[in-house]
Amino acid sequence: MSTPSGRPPSPEGPAGTNGQQSVGDLVKQASEQIAELTRQELRLARAEMAEKGRRAGLGGGLFGAAGIIGFLALAALVATAIAALSLVWPLWCAALVVALVLGALAGLLAALGKKQLGRAAPPVPEEAVDNVKADVAQIKEGTRR
Repeated sequence: MSTPSGRPPSPEGPAGTNGQQSVGDLVKQASEQIAELTRQELRLARAEMAEKGRRAGLGGGLFGAAGIIGFLALAALVATAIAALSLVWPLWCAALVVALVLGALAGLLAALGKKQLGRAAPPVPEEAVDNVKADVAQIKEGTRR
């Protein structure tokens, strides 16, 4: 076991006080420990956010690829719908009906997307925040003693 300064404790305690530290030493030690704890929590938050950023980037890329493929499939489906309706109506009328249906669908999806974005929580390093709250509670409990 060593002291925060890296020296092994003397049998008599710091500065020969028989195991009792002065208030100044305790305050200095607490200050050093709080500073180190803060640095550790910041490192944890940074690492957590970097990992979330990597996952978000990969997820965004996959969604982008899915969007392109989905767009191509939708284009083929639209062409099929227009061709099928052109057997009953004139070609221009079939294309207009399909365009109006797609426009209505796009409006509905945009409204639903806006609603969901409004509900989204801000990205927060949850683990680090929880750790900081626990540390603060522990410090408060320690100061009450």
